[in-house]
Amino acid sequence: MKRFFPILLFCLALLGSCKKENTISTDPSYKLAFSVDTVLFDTIFTSLGSSTHQLKIYNNYQEDLVISKIRLMGGESSRFRINVDGEVGTDFSDKTIPANDSLYTFLNVTIDPNDTNTPFVVEDSLLFITNGNNQMIKLVAWGQNANYIIADQSISMLRYPFKIVADSLETTHWTNERPYVIYGYALINSYGTLHIHEGTHIYVHDKSGILSWSDGQLIVEGTAENPVIIEGDRLEPYFKNQSGQWDRIWLMDGRPGADHRIEHAIIRNAFIGIQPQSFLKPTQAALYLNNCIIENHSGIGIYAVLYAIEANNLVIDNCGQYAFAIELGGEYYLRHSTIANYWWSSPRTTNSLFFNNYYDDESGERYEYPFHFEMGNSIVYGTAQEEFGTNLSASEVDTTYLFDHCLFKSDCNSNDLPGFSNCIFNQDPMFVDYRNYDYHLSDILSPAVGAGSPAIGALVPYDLDGKSRLYTPDLGAYQY
Repeated sequence: MKRFFPILLFCLALLGSCKKENTISTDPSYKLAFSVDTVLFDTIFTSLGSSTHQLKIYNNYQEDLVISKIRLMGGESSRFRINVDGEVGTDFSDKTIPANDSLYTFLNVTIDPNDTNTPFVVEDSLLFITNGNNQMIKLVAWGQNANYIIADQSISMLRYPFKIVADSLETTHWTNERPYVIYGYALINSYGTLHIHEGTHIYVHDKSGILSWSDGQLIVEGTAENPVIIEGDRLEPYFKNQSGQWDRIWLMDGRPGADHRIEHAIIRNAFIGIQPQSFLKPTQAALYLNNCIIENHSGIGIYAVLYAIEANNLVIDNCGQYAFAIELGGEYYLRHSTIANYWWSSPRTTNSLFFNNYYDDESGERYEYPFHFEMGNSIVYGTAQEEFGTNLSASEVDTTYLFDHCLFKSDCNSNDLPGFSNCIFNQDPMFVDYRNYDYHLSDILSPAVGAGSPAIGALVPYDLDGKSRLYTPDLGAYQY
């Protein structure tokens, strides 16, 4: 019996030493799995605070995996901090996850929400490198006190996720007590209304915007003293005039009697400023724009598709493609507008103002739409040789346009051509400082001074600054 126990212990030790260990896989097709693809610190901070979240990393394979690199991309300057397997830092190497096991990572962010130099949305990312595969996890936190509109739904027909801010038969009011930050799309549902009041400041994140679904309604009511401002959410000085920071304001078919209205608003630094677009009920509801500035968009200022728009004292400036592009016809009336396109960030080959009234489907069948456009006491000018272009059907579809007392940069250069009356061609309007987005007329010698029609001026008796233009109206949105 005494000899039996040593032999038994020896056999057990031998069996233990022969146990097969899991191999470490180097298969480049193996990837990590994560508990989330974005770590969202969605607490709205009300005081200097810190929040900690966890990220779980999974190895779902029958072999061990070695994560050769885990890196916080912002490094030491990041507002985030990470703890991997009990180790704190920004850069980690050779972390092994056994087969069918997981690894915990803890993430922390510290933000002073009252620091006006802090961006509204603070972002970073974690890089994981495993067997040559790079995988990224986004880190997102809210940086200042604001009302945060965070997307929480998605559907296949929309490119980006959204949050319903005004549901059916509901009117939602946004006021100026705190700024609004939109992360995703703020969606107005059918028969819902979003009413944005004077002085409200809206910051929109990358790939985000405002969308009014079919039969929804957007009302923006700024004032001359307190305009509504809609722009990107990056507050660093470098981004002040950086275009393309967010997506667009997208307005679908409106219902009769529930027109979209935007008054005294500044909309800047998006891809497309406003996209009013009809699908099923063309021109049954209109978009009214009064005393608005739509500026510095990397794509198009206003991209209208089969819509009805009436605009007074409208400035559209500095757009990478078209300032105002119209497709598939519609009805448009612009008075005392300034379209000034001095885009300098990249070459521009498009016209500032462009019309189209048809499209051809894949089979070559043409669909045409009635089109009427009137512009009075206005300016269309910029750096291109030709700032006015059309692509109109030559058939009998009802198509008319009239430019009455306008200043044009165009090779049309004749009031004898159909559609032009009392126009000035290819004369510099002499803006104060287009490089700093100032489109006031700089000199009494400007050809736009006193060149307007009094009858049109009487329809818009005050300019964008509130100055009277009743007796000798100038061209454009500003009276000299």
